[in-house]
Amino acid sequence: MDTFLTVVLVIILVVAGLLALLYFLGTKAQKKQAEQQEMMDAMAQTVSMLIIDKKKMKLADAGLPKQVVDSTPKYLRWSKMPVVKAKIGPKVMTLLSDPQVFEQLPVKQEAKVVVSGIYITKVKSVRGGQVVQPKKKKFFDRFKKSKKVEAPAKGKKK
Repeated sequence: MDTFLTVVLVIILVVAGLLALLYFLGTKAQKKQAEQQEMMDAMAQTVSMLIIDKKKMKLADAGLPKQVVDSTPKYLRWSKMPVVKAKIGPKVMTLLSDPQVFEQLPVKQEAKVVVSGIYITKVKSVRGGQVVQPKKKKFFDRFKKSKKVEAPAKGKKK
């Protein structure tokens, strides 16, 4: 009985230690994110641009400056990121985008967006139309098959 109780107490202490560690790391990461968000808000500019193309691709293949690729963490270099190629004034630039903003950006249309450095954070307006909010899919809608409505054939009468 004593060994069982000792094992259970050791397991409880280890789990409590891990939870405490995760709590402190989480609060530290949250503070760091708040500081970065403040910096991005301070650097934000509203820019009118013509979106040429948008893709999800690896940073190495995106054509971003070497300094940007070197400053990203190793674990993010091989993941696919939302990349937008846009014409801002006379310059064609490659920009990164927020995933929610990436869905809203129209291709081959002019849009006013909020840019912080090379990162698109928000879409203000789209020329000749409204900003399209992507419809959020519910969990079970992902598994439903899409229903196709067939149009009646022309020229055939019954």
